[in-house]
Amino acid sequence: MAMLTRVSLVSLSSPSSICLSQSHKCNSSSSSVAAATLNFNQSSLLTKRDLGRRSSVGPIRVSASIADLSTVLVTGAAGRTGQLVYKKLKERSDQFVTRGLVRKPESKEKIGGADDVFIGDIRDTDSIVSAIQGIDALIILTSGVPQMKPGFDPSKGGRPEFFFEEGAYPEQVDWIGQKNQIDAAKAAGVKHIVVVGSMGGTNPNHPLNSLGNGNILIWKRKGEQYLADSGVPYTIIRAGGLQDTEGGVRELLVGKDDELLQTETKTVTRSDVAEVCIQALQYDEAKFKAFDLASKPEGTGTPTKDFKSFFSQISTRF
Repeated sequence: MAMLTRVSLVSLSSPSSICLSQSHKCNSSSSSVAAATLNFNQSSLLTKRDLGRRSSVGPIRVSASIADLSTVLVTGAAGRTGQLVYKKLKERSDQFVTRGLVRKPESKEKIGGADDVFIGDIRDTDSIVSAIQGIDALIILTSGVPQMKPGFDPSKGGRPEFFFEEGAYPEQVDWIGQKNQIDAAKAAGVKHIVVVGSMGGTNPNHPLNSLGNGNILIWKRKGEQYLADSGVPYTIIRAGGLQDTEGGVRELLVGKDDELLQTETKTVTRSDVAEVCIQALQYDEAKFKAFDLASKPEGTGTPTKDFKSFFSQISTRF
């Protein structure tokens, strides 16, 4: 008779979204622990569906151990790109245990309100520690967001003016907030950090830097350099102009030092950016790499499917 072993399974909470407000602390109760003791036959297979329920006919048949799955935290999970990454990871529950981090309770509800979504503030390291503890990989999608000043009338010509909310300037979010995430991840032994930034960072006079006088690309670049110097395996993805169209149907392009901005192919879909983030977790060829990301127009070229080869072509470390 095969030996039976008793195993305690723990249900971990996952986090999602950006943390910008110090008024919202990370909700440790969201990392609620539901322990269930299961009997399983060591010689049998464990399936995802079996977890959380007890077999009525004998030992639960278990597939590859849950310990073999990679636990991934997505910060900025309520943002437009962050939501896509969080959703894609959740759909691949045979590969990943997903967590998300968001700043506000309403943001948590926006993406489903699951227990795997933590609430915290990336500017306050203590509020994000519980979300980061126990993860294998971190995908950083937090960013300062400029707001348009009220009263702009496009019929009168001119350009709108922008501002950043108090305490949410790029220096505080894209530099200090990102640094806090990297430090906390490094202290927790995280094995891989993926950061999504923007093309344009080589030009201090880029128009994005003038929005709200935030110098957003400068601070993003500073955060990326800090990651590259951290010693933690990293992938830095500097996306071109983001489009809200279907992903997976275009040939993806990589570049360096904003060279793609001088071409006609300088945009990419959010969905493709999300996919590249997830694929980067699965290939050593993506580690210690930094690159610009764009795509050919739909209908031209061959849609990118071989991500091992895709990452292998990249040689730039920053």
